[in-house]
Order: sequence, then C-alpha cells, then structure tokens
Amino acid sequence: MKGNPAVILLVEDDEAHAMLTMRTLEDEKIANEIHWVVDGEEAVNYLFRRGKYADKGKSPRPDLILLDLRLPKRDGHEVLREIKKSNDLKHIPVVVLTTSESEGDMVKAYSNYVNSYLVKPIDFGEFTEMIRELGFYWLIWNRHP
Repeated sequence: MKGNPAVILLVEDDEAHAMLTMRTLEDEKIANEIHWVVDGEEAVNYLFRRGKYADKGKSPRPDLILLDLRLPKRDGHEVLREIKKSNDLKHIPVVVLTTSESEGDMVKAYSNYVNSYLVKPIDFGEFTEMIRELGFYWLIWNRHP
C-alpha cells in the first residue's frame, strides 16, 4: 500500500460475520481502517459519498471492498455492478464473501468483474484463516497502481 494505511469497506448484514471479519483483520494488523456498512444501499451511499457519507473524511476510498451478496435494500450483485461501471471506483478490488455456493451467483459475479469470489466456511478456524490470507493477498502481496 506504499506506506499508506489500508482501508477496507466491509459490506455485510450479518453482525457475527462482520465482527469476526473485522477482528481477524485487526488482529493480523492487515487493515488500519475498516468501515462497515450493513446493506447495499448504504454501501452505494458510502462509495458515491452521498448523505451521511458526503464528507470525504468519513468515507475514504477503500483499498479493498469485501462484499456479501445477500443484502437488504440492494443485493451485492447490484452493488458490484454500480462499482464496476464507475470510472472512480472500478479499479478497487472487490471480493465477494458469501455463503452462496450457487454457480449462478458465481457466474453473475464474474460477469460483473468481481476480482474474487469466496464462500464463507462454516468452521470458525477456517473462516478466520480465509480472512487472514485474503487480507494479506489483496492488501500486502498483490501489486496494483
């Protein structure tokens, strides 16, 4: 991240999943800032700096977006489409982090240019390891401009 603090936008409506994800990223010192939103509408408002997110200081551009698919108000597929059609946002890596193993969901996500599609493991230890490795890959090992 070229010495800058890593910022993650976590789009997750399940509080337990969100807390576990944030705790793992914080424990591993992978992200300096994690912003959590609970539905697709709030994610779009954050990313396009609308409403309570109009202040750039409260809505810094994320270095990585972790996106659940099954969200209230706007589903993850719709949020992904909005991100990838925006010239200001399309370069931000988006990782779908979902419980859906549906091939249709995977095809739809990759058709909308998702960068990665991960199915949340049920096992706590496996989930924690996945988040740790995901953070290291996208924010430390992966190179992008």
